Amino acid sequence: MAVLTEEMKTLVREQRLGFVATVSPDGFPNVSPKGSLTVFDDEHLVFADVESPHTVRNLAANPRIEINVVDPYSRKGYRFRGRAEILHAGDQYWKVLMMYHGEGADVRRVRSVVLVLVDQAGPLISPIYAHPVEEEALRALWEEYYSRPKKRTVTDFVPPRDF
Repeated sequence: MAVLTEEMKTLVREQRLGFVATVSPDGFPNVSPKGSLTVFDDEHLVFADVESPHTVRNLAANPRIEINVVDPYSRKGYRFRGRAEILHAGDQYWKVLMMYHGEGADVRRVRSVVLVLVDQAGPLISPIYAHPVEEEALRALWEEYYSRPKKRTVTDFVPPRDF
C-alpha cells in the first residue's frame, strides 16, 4: 500500500536534505542531516551511509526512525516515521547504489544504505501559518533573507507589520 504521495515524493527528491532522528542505546536523541535522502518506491525512503556511524549504530540497536524534510522557503514539509533496515549487500542494496550512480554520485564512499519502510507520513508546517500569511509572501521573505550578504542573523529577518 502506497504511503508516500506524489507531492511527498516530489518534495523529498527536490530538497534531498532530510533530518534523521534516531535514539542512541543509552536513550539520547540523535538528529543528523542526510544529503543523500531520496525516494526508493511508494513505501520506502533511502539514504546512504557515507559518514553516519552514530546513525547506523543507533538504528542497529533500535530501527525506529523519523525523518523530517522541509522546504526552507515555504516552511512546509513532511514528517516520515517508520523502521529502518541497514543493507550491506543484496538486490535492494545494489538497486540503491545503481540509482545513486545513475544520478552521478560517487558510490565508492557508501558503507551501507539505510532503507526506511514508512509507516506514517504527515505534513510538517511552520507555526507562522497560524497567522494570516500567504505561502508566496513567506517564500519571498525567505528568498530575500537568503540573498543578503553572509553576515546576517535571525534579527535581519523583519517581517512586514501586517504579518
